[in-house]
Amino acid sequence: MDLAANGSFRQTVAELNSESFVVDSGKSVIRQEAAALLDLAENLDDSFCAAVRLIINTNCRVVVTGMGKSGHIARKIAATLSATGTPSYFVHPAESSHGDLGMLMRGDCLLALSNSGATPELEAILSYATRLEIPIIGIASRKDSPLARQSSIYLHLPKAEEACPVKIAPTTSTTMTLALGDALAIAVMRIRGTSLQDLAQLHPGGNIGRRLMPVDQLIRSEDPLPLVRPNTRMRDVIMEMTSSGKGVAGVVDDEGGLIGIITDGDLRREFDRITIATAGDIMTREPITIPHGMLVEDAYILLNDSKVMVAFVMDAHNPTKPAGLVHIHDMAVGIA
Repeated sequence: MDLAANGSFRQTVAELNSESFVVDSGKSVIRQEAAALLDLAENLDDSFCAAVRLIINTNCRVVVTGMGKSGHIARKIAATLSATGTPSYFVHPAESSHGDLGMLMRGDCLLALSNSGATPELEAILSYATRLEIPIIGIASRKDSPLARQSSIYLHLPKAEEACPVKIAPTTSTTMTLALGDALAIAVMRIRGTSLQDLAQLHPGGNIGRRLMPVDQLIRSEDPLPLVRPNTRMRDVIMEMTSSGKGVAGVVDDEGGLIGIITDGDLRREFDRITIATAGDIMTREPITIPHGMLVEDAYILLNDSKVMVAFVMDAHNPTKPAGLVHIHDMAVGIA
């Protein structure tokens, strides 16, 4: 390092480009923001409870607004609220004064974000919400700010320096705001008792949707099941196993109930008996099966914990009868 004219040390270009400097810089930012989050958690009080109750008792939607970086955080909070069962959307405060105020209605709740609490673009939407008697939850770092004064419930962000080296770019403040929004959404979700099945209705697409769908939806009904009787010769059993492409055959009784299963592993273990044995001689009794309606995520965990690669999905009306066949690899996308 070189000594600058004012007596402080300045870093050379080589030092700034070193791997240690880059890593230490990243660690410093994360540690500073983590410390701010701990401070935020310790300072939650009754106003947080009041905000959660207000959201739960809102008849219509939670409208979230914020300008600049707070606006980006507001969009994410609105998305998180909606994804956890609270109807919500984002309104841009600058656009609101050009007609978008019409998106607010009596029965809504307004969640307004501003680190300073004095963002001028918020004035129109805050005044309109007040005229419509729409309750306002304000999040800011200044208790004497216009946003704090106009809020029905004020949530305070603890004083914390931004992680930006020149203390300008919103970093620590936006991290705290995002965490506070997540805390509101999850607290509301828990109190409402939003279940996994409820979330499945809200996430039909992507990896989340796949994890939360019933495993029955992975079954192709047009594919014949590899099923044999206990007295079937092993030569025919192997042909049936090969035809399914899953490397397995189910053994069923006279009523079609599943009484056993034969896998590739069973064939290897009983290789010396294959020419003289029947399915009933080789099968594994009381095999692991997947109940009708079990979620893909739970079925994957079941097979993984049981160290089983393939299992029959049982019939909805007769749980002793197989209705389909799934391989653990069919369920692995988005889970593993």
